[in-house]
Amino acid sequence: MELKYTGKTKNVYALENGNYLLKFKDDCTGRDGKFDPGENAVGLTIEGVGRENLRMSIYFFERLRDAGIKTHYISADLDACTMEVLPARPFGHGLEVICRRRAVGSFIRRYGAYIESGAPLPNYVETTFKDDEKGDPLVTKDALMALGVMTDQQYESLKSQTQIITDLIEEEMERRGMELYDIKFEFGYVGDEVVLIDEIASGNMRVYKDDEYIEPMTLSRLFFA
Repeated sequence: MELKYTGKTKNVYALENGNYLLKFKDDCTGRDGKFDPGENAVGLTIEGVGRENLRMSIYFFERLRDAGIKTHYISADLDACTMEVLPARPFGHGLEVICRRRAVGSFIRRYGAYIESGAPLPNYVETTFKDDEKGDPLVTKDALMALGVMTDQQYESLKSQTQIITDLIEEEMERRGMELYDIKFEFGYVGDEVVLIDEIASGNMRVYKDDEYIEPMTLSRLFFA
């Protein structure tokens, strides 16, 4: 296996069959030792979180497959903390897609003068470039098109899939007495198809129970209880 990329929360290897292998790590994004999926740098390490992120990713990728939604997911080995995926191409140099159901995190830091913390948001979708030096800047649909990162049709597919997938995840959380506040995705394209890539992990979402934020490891435990 050839190491192709070292990321914040996982390493990417090229397989002989042309696919890629993601190796999940125990690093989390955050600031000052506190987890925050909206941050753009590793802020702490939580033992076992890589395995739990993979566990949840497996669950949701297979739920999406059952629902007829194509992703880059092929299979996974939970004991080895690895996931085999299709070789999807990212948009530009990397794009993050956030779906917000409540105003928290970086959203409230930006727009707190206009909205109360925790106020409902109607599956609000926003995109940011993956650029640590610039703090993962927000980018509009018009800018993505003007820069040649994606077409109008690709953006609309990405947005629609984001909202559908978020609704599916929220339904699963609601069944367990929890509420999804926001979640971060990555998309790429396989051939001409826009598909969900990377992971669907507790470390990339904010979930609350009884108005209290649930840490990633606790979330995984409650989800699979």
